[in-house]
Amino acid sequence: MYQVYIEPTGVRFAKRYLYHETNLFRTIMKDHRPVDLKAIAGKAMRKYGFEPQFPASVVHEVNAINMNSLPKSRKENKDLRMLLWSSIDNYDSMDLDQLEYCDTAQNGEVQVKVAIADVDAYVPKQSQTDQHAAQNGTSVYTGVETFPMLPDKLSKGITSLLPGQDRMVTVIEYTVLPDGNFRPGEIYRAVVSNKAKLIYEEVGDWLEGKSPIPQNVSEVCGLKEQILLQTDVMKRLKKNRREQGALELNTIEAEAVVENGFVRELVIQRQNMARCLIEEFMVAANGTMVSYLGTAGIPMIQRVVRIPKNWEGIVMVAATYHEKLPAKPDAKALAKFLIRQKAADPERFPDLSLTVIKLLGPGEYMMLAPGDEPFGHFSLAVTDYTHATAPNRRYVDLINQRLLKSVLDKAPTPYTPDELIDLSAWLSGREKGSKKVERFMRKAAAAVLLQGRIGESFDALVTGASEKGTYVRLITPPAEGRILRGERGLTVGQKVRVRLLKTDPENGFIDFACIGREAR
Repeated sequence: MYQVYIEPTGVRFAKRYLYHETNLFRTIMKDHRPVDLKAIAGKAMRKYGFEPQFPASVVHEVNAINMNSLPKSRKENKDLRMLLWSSIDNYDSMDLDQLEYCDTAQNGEVQVKVAIADVDAYVPKQSQTDQHAAQNGTSVYTGVETFPMLPDKLSKGITSLLPGQDRMVTVIEYTVLPDGNFRPGEIYRAVVSNKAKLIYEEVGDWLEGKSPIPQNVSEVCGLKEQILLQTDVMKRLKKNRREQGALELNTIEAEAVVENGFVRELVIQRQNMARCLIEEFMVAANGTMVSYLGTAGIPMIQRVVRIPKNWEGIVMVAATYHEKLPAKPDAKALAKFLIRQKAADPERFPDLSLTVIKLLGPGEYMMLAPGDEPFGHFSLAVTDYTHATAPNRRYVDLINQRLLKSVLDKAPTPYTPDELIDLSAWLSGREKGSKKVERFMRKAAAAVLLQGRIGESFDALVTGASEKGTYVRLITPPAEGRILRGERGLTVGQKVRVRLLKTDPENGFIDFACIGREAR
C-alpha cells in the first residue's frame, strides 16, 4: 500500500501548485510547437564526437560503385547459393550482415554455417569511406534516426545480404555437439543468396507458441524445418553457456515509436527465442574467428569484459537480497543468483541487471598478440571472443574481416600490432560514445511523449538513490526521470507514486515529485 506523502509546506500548497502548474502548461500548449527530435539527435551526435553527415568525398566515392556487379570472381569462392540461407533481424533493418544455415551430421552433431557480408570488397582500407567509418566507429541507433557507419547505398544495398541478391561473403563454419559445446571449423569465401528476411518478433512468437508460423517461413519450401533445427542448436548452445556461468541480464531500454515526427509510444524490446538464436550463433561464430586467427598466428582485436574489479560491490548487492556470493569473482555463482532473482521478482529484475552491469564494468576491445592468453568475456562465460559478424555496422568487425582475408590470401597482415592497439582504444571509446547518444535520445523521446501530461501521476520504481540524486522508472510508459521533491528516505527498488512536474526534451530531463511510497 502507498502512504500519502505530505510535502513540507503542506497539502494545500501542493494542490495550489498543481492547479497553477496545470493551467500554466495549458497556456504554454496553445503556442506549442513540435520538438524536432532529429535536430536534437544530430546535436547529440556532435556533442559526443560523431560526424552525423557523410562528407561529399564519401558520397562521391560510393556513388561511383557499380551496384549491379560483384567484385572480380575468385577461384576459391564457393558457390553456396543453393543452400537455404535466411536472416533474422528487426522489422525495419535493411543493413543485413549475416545469414545462417544448419545441416545435420553424424552422432547428433549439427554443422552451422554463418555467412558474413564481404564489406571490405567495396570499402578498401584508407579509402575515403573507410576513413569516415573509422572516425565514427559504429552505426548509432537513436530510435528517432539511424546514423549509419556506411552510406545507405552500401549498408542497405550493395553490401547488405538482402533476399534474392547474389552476395559475396566469408563463411564461418563450426560444429555443435549434442552437449552444446562447439568445435571450430573452416572459414572461407563464398557467394550466397538470402532466401528469406525474417523478423525477430514474428519468428519469436511462432517459436514460443504465441502465433502461427510466419508467412515468409511457410512459403519457402524447407525453411520451417531449417528454423526448427537452428532453434534446437540454439538451445544446446545456450544451455551449455548457462552451465559455464553466462549471465542472464535484462535491462529495460525503451525505444520510441515515431510517426510523422511525433512520439506515439515507448516500447521495450523483449528478449525472445529468435533473438537468443542469433545471439548464440554469433557468439560461437566469433569464437571460431578467434580460433582461426590464433592458429594463423596473427594479431587481432578481441572483445573482453574483464573479471570485475568491483566484485565486492556485487557481493554487497546480493547481500541486500539475503544472498551470499563467494569472496572471489565467480561467474557461475552470480549467474545462479540472477536466475533466482529473475524468477522471484521479474518487475524489479531489469534494475538489478543494470546495477550488476555497472559493477561489472564495460566491455572493451584489446589487441591480442599471437601466443598471448585471451582475457575472456566474463558476462558471456567464454574465453575466445571478438566482434566479427557485423561489418556493415561496426568498424572493428571490418578490421577483423581484413585480418581474416589476409590469412585466406596468404598476404601480409594489413595492420601492425601498434595500429591494433590504437584502434582498440579508439573503438572502445566510440562504442561508449554511441551508448551515450542512444541513452540520451531515449530520455529526450520520453520527455517529448510526456510533455502533454504535466501534473499527472504515475506508478514508478526507484532505480537510483545517492548524493547525485534520486531517480525513478515509470511502470507505464517506461520513462526515466529524477525526483526533485519528496525524495528523502527513498531506497532502490521501492515502489512510489510520482507526479510529473516538468519535461525538457532538449536536455533529456524529466522531473517528478514523490506523492506516495510503498511501505518497506
